[in-house]
Amino acid sequence: MQDFSFSTVRTLISGLGCCQKQLGIAAKSLAITRALVVTDKGIVASGVIKNALDSLRLVGISSVVYTDVVADPPEQVIEQALAFAREQNIDGVIGLGGGSSMDVAKVIALLSYSTQSLQQVYGVGNATGKRLPLIQVPTTAGTGSEVTPISIITTGQTTKQGIVSPLLLADIALLDATLTVGLPAQVTAATGIDAIVHAIEAYTSKLRKNAYSDMLACEALRLLSRHLVAAVEEGSNLEARQAMLHGAMLAGQAFANAPVAAVHALAYPLGGHYHIAHGLSNSLVLPHVLRFNLPVALAEYAQLANVINPYARAKNITLAEYFIEAMQTLIHAVKLPHTLRQMNIPETDLPMLAKDAMLQQRLLINNPREMNEADALAIYQAAY
Repeated sequence: MQDFSFSTVRTLISGLGCCQKQLGIAAKSLAITRALVVTDKGIVASGVIKNALDSLRLVGISSVVYTDVVADPPEQVIEQALAFAREQNIDGVIGLGGGSSMDVAKVIALLSYSTQSLQQVYGVGNATGKRLPLIQVPTTAGTGSEVTPISIITTGQTTKQGIVSPLLLADIALLDATLTVGLPAQVTAATGIDAIVHAIEAYTSKLRKNAYSDMLACEALRLLSRHLVAAVEEGSNLEARQAMLHGAMLAGQAFANAPVAAVHALAYPLGGHYHIAHGLSNSLVLPHVLRFNLPVALAEYAQLANVINPYARAKNITLAEYFIEAMQTLIHAVKLPHTLRQMNIPETDLPMLAKDAMLQQRLLINNPREMNEADALAIYQAAY
């Protein structure tokens, strides 16, 4: 048993309709009087935002909305949102949307209060001081950003940097599956696989694996693997949708404390170069990274096999292989593309992708098996 510390959000509120019923009350409990709601144009167009704004209005909280968040938010969006926030004299921030909106909300809550610049807070533990009150409301079941102390920002054409600090942990997170009902099936599938990857990589994380994250990762994987297909095929199935939100949240808590590894390291170049959604990028390389890790993660994968199927019985090697095959079967079941060729990625780009993956050492150091550039290339080739 190794020493560890574990941090997460202070308050979780879960329930159908809780955004409309309790967001305003939650904001009032944090003494917010004028809130900035950080979201994207798709959320506004869907009408999801109306219930949130109504909930705030009912308790006398005024609000302004920043709607220009985009996927994989670049520094320019952060700076624009920050300037907007400072003009509006806000005293609290609400992230409403997917991981990108919640990541931007974290940084705005931090830098609206701080004298630090964006460049000064990149990295682990570089943010100092205090932040504005922060509430997170996810509209996808994937990133778990509502419960993580991490914000990922696009810093160049193909590069990203992270801000990692306990200051980015929200005060309150609300989980309301009614907000996820309108998601397209492919988005539901890709974000669901993203959450599954969080659970798997937290459970096998080499440097900060701990008993508490293990427990959360197992429950997350159980929920996600059992409800993903129903959430994809029956988009209005609220039981499946709420279970997916719970699973994504638990996986987020797990990987926030036992970090992700090579699946994410190899997924990032796919998103950076070809603008493939993050969850789909993870899905494309997941089975192949699992096979690469198999020689050293045999026991862990066998244990995870029993999480997704408690009745599976076999020797460790067979159970571990069963787990990998089950993950690949799940990807096929939710009809996600499963080869790089399907994404129109030139085969001649694979060496470049392998080289870029090696830049993600902050992730690769957590992988259960050491990986070099030749290994990364072989994985991309297997995924092709």
